[in-house]
Amino acid sequence: MSEGEEELNVGAVRLEEVASAANVSLSTASKALRGKPHVSEKTRIRVIDAAQRLGYSAAEAMASMARLSVRDSHGVQDFRVGIIGVDMKGVFSPTILIGAENAFQARSAAALLFNASGNEALFHSGIERMLVQGVSGLLIISRRTDPVPYYVDSPVPVVYAYGPSRDPDDCSVAQDNVESGCLAVRHLLSCGRTRIAIIAGDSEYSVAHERMRGALKALHDAGLQLVGEARFGSWEAEWGRAAARLLLNDGAAFDAVICQNDVLARGCIEELERSGCRVPQDVAVIGHDNSPDYVSYAHPLLTSIDDNNEMLGRQAALCLLDAIAGHPHHGVERVPVKLIQRESTLPLD
Repeated sequence: MSEGEEELNVGAVRLEEVASAANVSLSTASKALRGKPHVSEKTRIRVIDAAQRLGYSAAEAMASMARLSVRDSHGVQDFRVGIIGVDMKGVFSPTILIGAENAFQARSAAALLFNASGNEALFHSGIERMLVQGVSGLLIISRRTDPVPYYVDSPVPVVYAYGPSRDPDDCSVAQDNVESGCLAVRHLLSCGRTRIAIIAGDSEYSVAHERMRGALKALHDAGLQLVGEARFGSWEAEWGRAAARLLLNDGAAFDAVICQNDVLARGCIEELERSGCRVPQDVAVIGHDNSPDYVSYAHPLLTSIDDNNEMLGRQAALCLLDAIAGHPHHGVERVPVKLIQRESTLPLD
């Protein structure tokens, strides 16, 4: 047992003991003691009786957890935080994790990791396991930028990263996809391109609509219109190729294409060059996400919008540390994106 776990046990009954005595889960015990909904009155009474019988004080327990993050004359004491991955598949989660873990390590916080693999039951089980381990806070990392679909009720602070909470009062840290779309257009305009088309991703993802909204706003602000239709498809290279063919077959006069991820951009460039269009001499192409597996191996090298996911993870971790120290953040904080220019959008002479 670590020093942190010993401190949490000194002079206080733990919430899991109350849950066990009442024969309910940790989350149910937490909801019952804090008067939250979705708990029957019979269960609530049973949990309160168990808490009173054991001498449990929620306020005392929370104060004990918060004590672990308070600076004293010797610095910040070691403590634990839990990282719950809604689904850790994909290329973005590792970068977010790196940013978060670096921030936690700088504050002497040990991070425990659990991947729910997109399973709601596993997700809630992971939260309960983290609480049993005595974590002082929870960082929820999502695979998608859409709101996290699961309800989270925890006796310790919670911060959401990448995918925001559905509760606007919770603290969420997310990328700025609207600005990402704006930045792509502004960059192409700076390269002398004015006839801009867009290849959009899957319409079931909010990121596709947000990036489209930002791009259309920037075009409108410049007094321009989108070339061709705003077509949504998938996030795969095949759709990038197919959408580029549709643009060519429609006879659209375009000199630039915004692709809503780098995979689409790769497919788009392949189809353009197969059809005799030179990139970037005839058509400039820009992607989104700055995915290392695609931007550096594309020919020509692909200009892309970097989502700053490492900064996103770091900022989310700092927000959680603030909340543990008694200074919670609320609402959605957007991390700025940045342009990484390469060969695919060289300016016109």
